[in-house]
Amino acid sequence: MDRTLNQQAVNTVSFGDTLNRGHLLPSRQVSGFTLIEVMVVVLILAILAAVVAPKILSRPEEARITAAKSDIQSIETSMDLYRMDNFQYPATSEGIGALLKKPSGATDNWKPYLKREPKDPWGNPYKYVNPGTHGEIDIYSLGPDRVPSDDDVGNWD
Repeated sequence: MDRTLNQQAVNTVSFGDTLNRGHLLPSRQVSGFTLIEVMVVVLILAILAAVVAPKILSRPEEARITAAKSDIQSIETSMDLYRMDNFQYPATSEGIGALLKKPSGATDNWKPYLKREPKDPWGNPYKYVNPGTHGEIDIYSLGPDRVPSDDDVGNWD
């Protein structure tokens, strides 16, 4: 019979009641957020998103340009190493590929200077010219429009 009463007591436990080793504890008030409080937080987040999102979304092109400049600097460093080992930069016809695969005019000091052919952030191969118009050699990307224009990114920047 005692067991039946305990079972009935468990069945009639209200939302705020808790069990502690089979004994009922007095109800506690459940705290939470009101609808107004939740709406204020959502409004604040929406305002922050409206202010911050345009600034973040306008930056991808700047990030691509920065990545291209970094790649070009790395390729130029590899070209300098090539020149130290082979006493000259590769010809324009050999291009950046001379850093990956030994060209016919390279010395026995040649080694692979890059692991793979670098692509610019827009998915195109970098361009190489020897002799360059901006310096001894030109390494550049045509940029987002993929045609020679003012937005080209090169080792002359």
